[in-house]
Amino acid sequence: MSASDYTANYLADVARISAAIDPAGIDRTVALLRQVRDQGGRVFFIGVGGGASYASHAVNDARKLAGIEAYTPSDNVAELTARINDDGWETAYANWLKASHLNANDAVFVFSVGGGDAERNISSNLVQCLQLAKQVGARIAGIVGRDGGYTAKVGDAVIIVPLLSPAMVTAHTESFQAVLWHCIVTHPGLILHGPKWESQK
Repeated sequence: MSASDYTANYLADVARISAAIDPAGIDRTVALLRQVRDQGGRVFFIGVGGGASYASHAVNDARKLAGIEAYTPSDNVAELTARINDDGWETAYANWLKASHLNANDAVFVFSVGGGDAERNISSNLVQCLQLAKQVGARIAGIVGRDGGYTAKVGDAVIIVPLLSPAMVTAHTESFQAVLWHCIVTHPGLILHGPKWESQK
């Protein structure tokens, strides 16, 4: 495949994926986040790799645009690396959530390509967070790819990015996590304060 063919195919895939996403899943996620906000709960965004950077971005948007109290363990490098060093990677996020007193008023929001897989020990640190969320009655949301894995299995409102090509699952999923998150945070059912540039003449 030539470079120009690759580019054209990638952009065509973006259009196909956009058309295949279920809008009702987005609306369910908005409703869940609004309910958490209205009852004074918090949203904890979790992810690794690209998902960790989206978690940090989502904390900003949730707090600034939607008035949601939000946090992510990956923003505090000192605590995260201390927990990894002392306790191990698999429990680092879950122990952080325990120290934050995750409870039934809160939600855990996952950014992950595969959504975690307990049986195959993939993204087990995310799986442990979701198991903790279930134990305390916190709600679970997320944007994931493939079949959604453990996140889709236990989640209350999970958007699955449609899989067009196994070879492109990471690129497509992470691309659409950004698109879908911004759709959610600017949704009229959630947004409280518009971004600055939209108010400029």
